[in-house]
Amino acid sequence: MSNEGFYGSFLEATRNVFQLMLDLSDISDCPAESFSCDEELDISIGVIGDLKGEVIYRFPHETSLHMVNIMSGMEVDSVDEFVTSAISEIANIISGNVLTILAEKDYKCDILPPVKYEADDSKEYAMREAYCISTSVGNVCLDVRLNNVS
Repeated sequence: MSNEGFYGSFLEATRNVFQLMLDLSDISDCPAESFSCDEELDISIGVIGDLKGEVIYRFPHETSLHMVNIMSGMEVDSVDEFVTSAISEIANIISGNVLTILAEKDYKCDILPPVKYEADDSKEYAMREAYCISTSVGNVCLDVRLNNVS
């Protein structure tokens, strides 16, 4: 599958999850180069099966707080364990949706539980692409790092 095919899968899944969970409909993609922030919450979801690697979801703290405020109906003002857990679940659900889309394209994969990402750029990936999603509550960057196993 081309990188465009993966890109479309991630964009579609993110749109669906953000619409369903956060009632956000103004979702668009933006260049990955335009993504920068001082503080971010990085969540890694491992991928195993026909594809192996990980997807790193980069949520700026401000975006994380906005999303959790919408989800919980509470005013949350710092990134703590509650926020990290809620954002990890969003990343997990998006990843599950992506794998459902990829299964329709004959890729059999599974995901591992979300973990806070610890930088490790030592691995080589055949497919490495960053995608950024823009919403009214902030941007999110998805750093997709996969190898085709089959």
